Amino acid sequence: MVSDVEGDYKRPLSLLDAYAMLKTKKFIDLTHAFAPGIPHHPLLPDEERTALFTHDDGFFVETFTHVGQWGTHVDPPVHFVEGARSLDELTLQEMILPLIVIDVHTKVQKNHDYQLSMEDIYEWESRHGPIPPESFVAMRTDWSKRWPSEDALLNRDADGTQHYPGWSREVLTYLIEERNITAIGHETTDTDPGIATTNGDYSLERYLLEEDKYQIELLHNLHQVPEFGSIIVATWPKPKDGSGFPARVFAIVP
Repeated sequence: MVSDVEGDYKRPLSLLDAYAMLKTKKFIDLTHAFAPGIPHHPLLPDEERTALFTHDDGFFVETFTHVGQWGTHVDPPVHFVEGARSLDELTLQEMILPLIVIDVHTKVQKNHDYQLSMEDIYEWESRHGPIPPESFVAMRTDWSKRWPSEDALLNRDADGTQHYPGWSREVLTYLIEERNITAIGHETTDTDPGIATTNGDYSLERYLLEEDKYQIELLHNLHQVPEFGSIIVATWPKPKDGSGFPARVFAIVP
């Protein structure tokens, strides 16, 4: 029990108290709305929608046909690793996490091929302390401001090479082995930088998923979230043995 004034005691904090407190905070949607024609990996087909019933029939029902890796989406370990955890095996506790934002958007403006460096991590930790275990670490590049232009997101040069930022192996290794994070996220279509994925190199994504972590790709609005102190809620449907699915992701900002 917590004493308010002498002889007068408050009840213990409850989940409803926590809910009431959360309602006073700002909620930031980190998700792009998806629809046919949105940017997507060049090897994947576009979405198709069909209205089975309309309001003239008394209710509105559609079919949605799209790949799992569609729009803002979640990649579970099984996406790259046979026998690894699928979407239905990711725990509920992994879907609400402390949100860490590593802001490198000014560096990306100068170098579209920029990869997150240990210097960026050390600078963040010098301001806020060690990255907490079981966190969700997001790389802010402001690349999502290029949405919904697929050409702008992939940023190909005259030779067809893609130029967009990505993670680095040393940073992922540090976050996984030294900080025991749970997940990562980014605004681009891939973990690996565009100059690598142009040649089919997804080794950084493979490494992350092999380590039993998950990721959210094509995040939105990270520029509205502080570097530290927020909570991320990442949700998705529960397809059995699912290899990926569009996600609804939001941040609760202090």
